[in-house]
Amino acid sequence: MPQFVDQARIFVKSGKGGDGHVSFRREKFVANGGPNGGDGGKGGDVILQVDNGLNTLSDYHFGGKYKAEPGAEGGQNRCTGKSGSDIVLRVPEGTVIRDAQTGKVITDMSGDNHRFLLLKGGRGGNGNMHYATATMQAPKYAQPGQPAKELEIILELKVIADVGLAGFPNVGKSTFLSKVSNAKPKVANYHFTTLTPMLGVVDLEDAKGFVVADIPGLIEGASQGAGLGHEFLRHIDRTRMIIHVVDAASTEGRDPIEDIYAINRELADYNADLGSKTQIIAANKLDMLTPEEADEVVAKIKAEFEPKGVKVFPMSTLTGMGIKDILYYVSRHLDELGEKPVVYEQEFDPEVELKERQEAFTVKYDPEEDEYVVEGPRIEKMLGYTNIDSEKGFAFFQNFLADNGILDMLEKEGINEGDTVRMYGLLFDYYRNADTTPGGEVDEELEDLEDLDDSESDIE
Repeated sequence: MPQFVDQARIFVKSGKGGDGHVSFRREKFVANGGPNGGDGGKGGDVILQVDNGLNTLSDYHFGGKYKAEPGAEGGQNRCTGKSGSDIVLRVPEGTVIRDAQTGKVITDMSGDNHRFLLLKGGRGGNGNMHYATATMQAPKYAQPGQPAKELEIILELKVIADVGLAGFPNVGKSTFLSKVSNAKPKVANYHFTTLTPMLGVVDLEDAKGFVVADIPGLIEGASQGAGLGHEFLRHIDRTRMIIHVVDAASTEGRDPIEDIYAINRELADYNADLGSKTQIIAANKLDMLTPEEADEVVAKIKAEFEPKGVKVFPMSTLTGMGIKDILYYVSRHLDELGEKPVVYEQEFDPEVELKERQEAFTVKYDPEEDEYVVEGPRIEKMLGYTNIDSEKGFAFFQNFLADNGILDMLEKEGINEGDTVRMYGLLFDYYRNADTTPGGEVDEELEDLEDLDDSESDIE
């Protein structure tokens, strides 16, 4: 049986688009064949897929990197490169995906959402056959493929159940679940008997059934991480109703009323919504008291909580007393609450957020080297395919710096003409060309180069 794992952190990366190819037609009796470089193939996507056969994230327990295949480079004779294969990450239903950097929700793999495109592969670049013009009949450049997208994510499994069982360890939650459903949890007389959530389906005659989750026993301080802390609490998030099981017989010397308040504080401290969920109290272990003692303790619990709208049920999981009353009450109340599954809304769109991260530039002054340092993913890519040794290539790069506000950023840092600028190991003397303004005029070949830059910023 696989180890139960309900949280994992992994790195994912889509496939880079294949680069366009530079080649020319070479045939006998054809002296100067035109460009025939083909387009690059599309990079593979990263896809999330619900697998109903899974109930744990154990496949991702040790983290790791999950990468889609890059697209192949275009070929000669207008041949398009092969597209990269997708990578499909299979997860249990109820898995919430978050961006590791911000903690924001990317998607919730529950409800109707059984397949989700997490990261798109890069688009393949155009081959040089696309850049032939009347004045440039032998273009010696092609479009690079769009870069891969990468992301570190947190996978968090939150079980899907209608009702959650809450309470201190060893109060009878596991025994209750085994009596009312087909679940077979391990039951023993020691703390932390249940270390993983157990789900059970309750079937009732003449009433609608429901799913119950036995949430591992809480302890005080769990909302701050004491004990297994959040490892317990996350699994009660989706439930529509809580059965709070309490040791009414005080077999471990605790006061049942204080226990109820302590657990409710943990629920509210972890998530305010949990503290406001509909709740009933199951006063358990009454078989260990005399009838008079049982009546007295149940009366005290009712006096404390029923005026606050929390219904109290006497119960014994050993004898079965009171269990049916609880189940039929819960079934009716769930009908009144209606079908409102808890689904987490998207807070982080990778396509939008990663584009902003990729387009970010940093400009800072390095006093030790007396240099202004400019960094950013797009600059690094630009330097990779721009021939800045040529006059036109350098003019194109200057326009790029101006259009993206980098020259303005340098001047805000106090740069003067003749100062040194460092970009990924390349050094430049700073001179702001009066003719280089955002949106300035460029000739036809330079416009083709700007089309190449569009592949970096135009993320589809």
